[in-house]
Amino acid sequence: MSTANTEWAWPWWQAMVIVNMLNLSLCAFVFQRSLETEDGSHVSYGRWMRIMGVIFTVVAAYRSVFVSRYFTQMAWFDSIANSSLLIRLLAMTAELSFAGLIAFAMLKLNEDFPEEDRGDVSRFWLFLSTKSPYLLLLSIFLAQFFATGGLIFKSQALFAIEETLWTLGFLSVLPLAIMQYRRVMAVTNPGTRIRLRLLRKFVKLNLAWGVIYCSYGLFYHLPLENWPSAIDQLRTGLPALKTGWQAVVDAFTIVHESKAYSDWGFGFLLWHSAYFSICVWIAIFLMQAPRMLPVAEEDQALGSNN
Repeated sequence: MSTANTEWAWPWWQAMVIVNMLNLSLCAFVFQRSLETEDGSHVSYGRWMRIMGVIFTVVAAYRSVFVSRYFTQMAWFDSIANSSLLIRLLAMTAELSFAGLIAFAMLKLNEDFPEEDRGDVSRFWLFLSTKSPYLLLLSIFLAQFFATGGLIFKSQALFAIEETLWTLGFLSVLPLAIMQYRRVMAVTNPGTRIRLRLLRKFVKLNLAWGVIYCSYGLFYHLPLENWPSAIDQLRTGLPALKTGWQAVVDAFTIVHESKAYSDWGFGFLLWHSAYFSICVWIAIFLMQAPRMLPVAEEDQALGSNN
């Protein structure tokens, strides 16, 4: 891709930075508001959701700034702030936080609004409906080791395994996302619907995210980007793998230049846009700790009249 075809990269990067500065302000607002509206029945849950939301928002803002090649011209600063391995360590905390936000919210929904007991449900289906969020957390946790190994040793196969684990993780909770959507949206009692207003928003968002992300992984990212690159590297030996302690040192001190303007194609544009905007907005929403709200006096009156 020629330089002339990448003139959009600079204004696009500026727009992403501005969006993330606004996201930091929004995150601070939601953080404070969630403290004020905490009802006392979910203190630990709410605290963890706020912590994970802040982590993801702050890391996304950091990465949106230093993804630009402008900072690689500041060599003394770049080796500290834009180290490939430093970025990976920050991404690790952010990605685990993102998965944790979704998994914790799904577990909380099961706790607050459980499915009716059915004796005819198979053990496998029972696992999907109650324990699959833990499988999501495990998949994203394991993915971090392959991502870090891929970064250090420059192995496309390890990156492909990482992305496969991400897709499998969200595939594992997709059946539960569908079940929770149907369960929550089926409620017709006005009083209960008021108490479920946060969960109603969550199940819509979670199902949309699951369908879109899994479709992206299964039909585009894995078969057209990750695994073809991995197979090509294994077949040709190019780019060459790195080994030994020097590979670790290089990962700390050498900036990964795949985000140069000349490499900003459709795949990177899609990742850059979603990670630094949509995913941050999801995290900020989940900071509100979706749950079944307590019964207020006006809700009790409304429910008694119906």
